[in-house]
Amino acid sequence: MTTDTATLRRGLRSRHIRFIALGSAIGTGLFYGSSEAIQAGGPAVLLAYLIGGAAVFLVLRSLGEMAVHHPCAGSFGEYATKHLGSLAGFTTGWTYAFEMVIVCIADITALGVYMGFWFPDVPRWIWLLAAIVVIGAINLLHVKVFGELEFWLSLVKIVAIIAMIIAGIAILVLGIKGGGAHVGISNLWNNGGFFAHGAHGFIISFAVVMFAFGGTEIIGVTAGEAENPEKTIPGAVNSIPLRIVLFYVLTLAVIMSLDPWQHVGSDGSPFVQIFVGLGIKSAAAVLNVVVVVAALSAINSDIFAAGRIMYGMAERRQAPSMMRRLSRSGVPTMTVAIMIGALLLGVLLNYLIPDQIFLIISSIATFATVWVWLMILLTQVKARRSMSAEESAALAYPAPFWPYGQIIAVVFMVGVMVLLAFSASTRIALIVGAVWLALLSVVHLIWIRPQNAATLAPDPVGTTPAETASAPAE
Repeated sequence: MTTDTATLRRGLRSRHIRFIALGSAIGTGLFYGSSEAIQAGGPAVLLAYLIGGAAVFLVLRSLGEMAVHHPCAGSFGEYATKHLGSLAGFTTGWTYAFEMVIVCIADITALGVYMGFWFPDVPRWIWLLAAIVVIGAINLLHVKVFGELEFWLSLVKIVAIIAMIIAGIAILVLGIKGGGAHVGISNLWNNGGFFAHGAHGFIISFAVVMFAFGGTEIIGVTAGEAENPEKTIPGAVNSIPLRIVLFYVLTLAVIMSLDPWQHVGSDGSPFVQIFVGLGIKSAAAVLNVVVVVAALSAINSDIFAAGRIMYGMAERRQAPSMMRRLSRSGVPTMTVAIMIGALLLGVLLNYLIPDQIFLIISSIATFATVWVWLMILLTQVKARRSMSAEESAALAYPAPFWPYGQIIAVVFMVGVMVLLAFSASTRIALIVGAVWLALLSVVHLIWIRPQNAATLAPDPVGTTPAETASAPAE
């Protein structure tokens, strides 16, 4: 049974929020998409991950400042509406929901590829359908149950990554060889140099690198259901830099040291391919279990995030009112159902174009992700400038390096958007992105703007605009 009067439950603790963020960020971008980044930039992709990670940290700190100051289910969509206007909030919220849909399709595509390790003759779409049923059921549970499950799924990934790093370092130190591949840290500079594809390859790799960090902004979305956002949000955001270094940079450095970067392909996860190449089949099988869990975890987190952002938009009348319907346990069931329906589109695409889908989807996701980050930065800049000196000084969790860090991050995000135009395989992202934003602008003009005008208009009986604006939603 669902109701429009129920509210989201504050059932997420600090460890839940940290691991939900990890579940969204440590998924397909690392376990599968990193192969595309390595092929684009060679070993220099390690530097790209460090730079991209620093930019994302500034985005998260800017979001954290607003989330701690005003925690809400609508998160950055609501902040953009308040500080940049209705159109900015509308496009930001719906682009984030669009991002989560696209990222989910990328994640579930990777899941089908992973299952091919054990069942190469089984069509990919069959595994996708099975995963959708399981994940849909999980997301209809109470938020605390969801948070607990996501905690354990993410913990499996983290333990496996740390174990792989330790095993890889042991192989390097002990000089274990297998499969005819050269093993050694010199692989990072001996195969065409650290910048193997020059400055061009290094710069182009950012288009894939930034896709990997997509989903970290879920930290702001969880604020609406956090038990103590003043403590949990800063703790989660502050842990991101260390985890970026550990889970991306160190992991990929070990992978490219175990096997020359040219050997990394897109037929499966680089994590699994490395141990297959070294002849350690048992380790490869275990890691394939881990990457399957990672994909399920990432999809799980993304459905959660998209559902909550759409719920917040429905509260602001920027989405159909049916998206406000909650189950008795406080779960926005309609938004979960919408995301499950979107995943079925991923099943169809994997049936029709299994070979091209991942690169196309990941580049579109990069556009949507970077657009949302850009709007978060611009919103925080506008919000901070509207504060008095006393209000700024009283912020519980102010973003660092104000205002120069935010300006640099904005320029960086714009640069990543421009990069998508320089490759034929990613240029489609700009086309899809431009059409998407144009469509949202038209919808806002036809539907949202007249609705806002009607809300602010004086009531014929004599109700003031202020009273009308504060009236509860139907």
